[in-house]
Amino acid sequence: MSILVTGGAGYIGSHTCVELIHAGHDVVVLDNFSNSSLAAVDRTRALAGEDFSLYRCDIRDREGLRNIFQKESIDAVIHFAGLKSVGQSCSMPLEYYENNIGGSVTLFQVMAEFGCKKMVFSSSATVYGQANQAPFSEDMPVGGTTNPYGTTKLFIEKILQDAYAADKDWSVSLLRYFNPVGAHKSGRIGEDPNDIPNNLMPYVSQVAIGRLPYLNVYGDDYPTPDGTGVRDYIHVVDLALGHISAVERVLKQTGLEIFNLGTGKGHSVLEMVRAFEAASGVNVPYQITARRPGDVAVSFADCEKAAAVLGWKAERGLAEMCEDTWRWQKNNPDGYEAAGE
Repeated sequence: MSILVTGGAGYIGSHTCVELIHAGHDVVVLDNFSNSSLAAVDRTRALAGEDFSLYRCDIRDREGLRNIFQKESIDAVIHFAGLKSVGQSCSMPLEYYENNIGGSVTLFQVMAEFGCKKMVFSSSATVYGQANQAPFSEDMPVGGTTNPYGTTKLFIEKILQDAYAADKDWSVSLLRYFNPVGAHKSGRIGEDPNDIPNNLMPYVSQVAIGRLPYLNVYGDDYPTPDGTGVRDYIHVVDLALGHISAVERVLKQTGLEIFNLGTGKGHSVLEMVRAFEAASGVNVPYQITARRPGDVAVSFADCEKAAAVLGWKAERGLAEMCEDTWRWQKNNPDGYEAAGE
């Protein structure tokens, strides 16, 4: 089967492409490279041991999308492409709505035009908002998102739900991620954020490698064992394998299903720092600063549905997440840019 992966040069997309090819699928990658690197594509090809088609294209480009569907025989789409910075979304909300929501609608319209109605969407636990209590389960009400990025995920979920309600030929899997971390075991592909990282683990690893002086810990007065926020961290390869399970189910049936992809347990910020220090042997200095608006104290997944329906569960533990993050960072201290590829 041929799978179009939008945002396939990105962090999660590149790891998913490797696992798709290892699972016997053909891959077509679409990326506009606004927040990714051609080096990641080259390394993905090398790790997968197979070539694949690559299109430099934006999901808002209707004719560009049509060209891909005309040239390639696409059976299903895994949709990662989108702007993803929480902070940036607060200062540039219109750009986020236009790119993430407008681009997704264009993609869905072109898919329908070519009779391809098999979709796995990269959503987020942010759709659960602040009113729900962890562990979050798929049947909880959603909404109350605290930033435009999260709201785009919520709206795209709703758009796909409405598309399926109107046309039962669609088969859709909405995958709500928790906190992806880690890197490929080879250390060849990993997370390479622009500017100062928004997420904990790349921030920690950049402090460890010396690119940043210290880690900011946002709040130590939460009602948690050490006062810092608790999150569900999942290894990016486990996350990628969740997409394989989802797309293989989508290819076999119609319907719309929602799955959490996480480990089902939470770790605090300071737990993650200590685990990373143990894995790397490097001290990670940090300072406590004010809470960030919109952050919840505890967020972790109920993953029973994914286990029961998809036969998937996260296998990689905290030590492996930290070891693989450090291997990637140590091998690529300045990310892909310094690779000269």
